Amino acid sequence: MSVVAGRPYLSFGQYMQQRHGEHVHKLSLNASFTCPNRDGSKGIGGCTFCNNASFSPNAKAPDSIESQIARGKAVIAKRTGAKKFLGYFQAYTNTYDEAENLKRFYDRALAVDDVIGLSIGTRPDCVPDEVLELLLAYQEQGYEIWLELGLQSANDESLLRVNRGHGWMEYEDTCRRARDMGIKVCTHLIVGLPGEAALDSLKSLDKVLALGTDGIKFHPLHIVKGTQLAREWKKGLYEPVAEQAYIDTVVKMLERLPKNVIVHRLTGTASQDILLAPQWCGKKWQILNAINDRLS
Repeated sequence: MSVVAGRPYLSFGQYMQQRHGEHVHKLSLNASFTCPNRDGSKGIGGCTFCNNASFSPNAKAPDSIESQIARGKAVIAKRTGAKKFLGYFQAYTNTYDEAENLKRFYDRALAVDDVIGLSIGTRPDCVPDEVLELLLAYQEQGYEIWLELGLQSANDESLLRVNRGHGWMEYEDTCRRARDMGIKVCTHLIVGLPGEAALDSLKSLDKVLALGTDGIKFHPLHIVKGTQLAREWKKGLYEPVAEQAYIDTVVKMLERLPKNVIVHRLTGTASQDILLAPQWCGKKWQILNAINDRLS
């Protein structure tokens, strides 16, 4: 895969264009999975940055997988006209069930016209071999398959501080097993975790790259309503990463990337109705343009 001229990294969109000959978009899906860090298996309360209100049993149940895909396709059709899609199981821990139950959800997404694969977001401590074998079976049928692992940091002390419920060891094990089977892994890293500076983010990236990954996602840590992190922020115990500091850090991280690591995302945000800080997280294109201007 070739890197686009004027940009020292290959974005996921460019990668999919080169691989499939046309635009391919991810469609975010919510299959109502839960998480071992809130149901008592690993802990309760979840990560300190997680909005637990979204897990409320009284919350409105999501539409069917088919309806979510149809709605997402309609939005993308107006925006880019793309006709091929990946079912992106994004909400919560999307491998946290028996493989046969997971298969029912995954099959429903793949049964929809023009869905050519899956991207499965999950925790690194929730991917047993039978789940990897299921994903491999889809891949062997010709589907585009990505396993997205939410590592967030390679520093165990940082993960403990945000009550993540797993450490580097679980990530290393799952990443090795998946990639040994030929399943592509996208690693999520958060910039601005409590107690971390830019150097810590760079160290996490270096550790991830030394192990090996196929893709990467960068996120700023944002503060949302109903979280432990929000309470810490209101007490002055946490200061979110500044906009320029985030841009500077991501630029340095991108400059470290091998050419074969695909960049799935450069920034992220939460919906405005729950986002407390930093407000610059809502300026997606401003951040993307600033990062790319620095690299050009």
